[in-house]
Amino acid sequence: MTPTPFYPNGLPPAILLMGPTATGKTSLAVELVKRLPVDIISVDSGQVYRGMDIGTAKPHKEILEQAPHRLIDIRDPADTYSAADFRQDALREMADITAAGRVPLLVGGTMLYFRALEHGLSELPSADPDVRAQLEAEAKAHGWDFMHARLARIDPAAAKRIHPNDPQRIQRALEVYELSGVPMTELQTAKRGQTSHYRFIRLALMPADREALNRDIESRFRQMLAQGLVEEVKALFERTDLKADTPAMRIVGYRQIREHLSDQYDYDTMIERAVIATRQFAKRQMTWLRGEQDLVIFLVPDNEIINKTLKTIEQSHIF
Repeated sequence: MTPTPFYPNGLPPAILLMGPTATGKTSLAVELVKRLPVDIISVDSGQVYRGMDIGTAKPHKEILEQAPHRLIDIRDPADTYSAADFRQDALREMADITAAGRVPLLVGGTMLYFRALEHGLSELPSADPDVRAQLEAEAKAHGWDFMHARLARIDPAAAKRIHPNDPQRIQRALEVYELSGVPMTELQTAKRGQTSHYRFIRLALMPADREALNRDIESRFRQMLAQGLVEEVKALFERTDLKADTPAMRIVGYRQIREHLSDQYDYDTMIERAVIATRQFAKRQMTWLRGEQDLVIFLVPDNEIINKTLKTIEQSHIF
């Protein structure tokens, strides 16, 4: 008879594996599945969407057969999916995994989702210079009436409160949505003090060489193009229900290709803009991770990464 495991403070364990894009999180997670009684839950705001496979670096069929990922392909691209949705879905899957006597392994790079899982959604995200610059450029191109109309679709309550001639507040409300995937009104009314009732073992992969990561990001994007990413976006582009401001179509890479297909700029410029945007995204991910507490960081690449990770998990005494 298997003894009942001991949970410190009565809390079941869960492993969080975080890191910026292109650092090998999926590969490490698959190796952990081979060695430990863990089940993977994807923490990726793009991989939830069906038909968006190449550009979100969704695990291939062969990988999913070895290590199934929960919370992949659960939404149509026309649907919205917020951090609040993720929290609810993740906690349900975690409870299912725990009830089966296994440990949830949450893997991905959507940092707001990790925060929502651990702490709830009571705080607004901090200002982000890159997102603000992007919104200012759009406002310059289309006008603040256009931006206010977008806000009305995303967060009707906020649009009702904010006058169309108040660009600063319009920009902040749109920025909050861009960073969180959740309307500002929803975040402002969220309950404080939410807890997840798990003991989290928090791990992160970080690049030892920032320039090497930048090269890997460009290489990976070019590989995605070779695999048919433009064709993937074309198929989405042909759908009349997917607008330019649909959250799924604003994901890095998809957005730049859609703008290229709309004749806003040429193919080479599209590649340049997508690579720059992905690098900026990775920078924001790393900045977020550097500000976290109780986080075990592994520098990659490292041929011993699996052994180091296993040793850290072993020291947590969750198995």
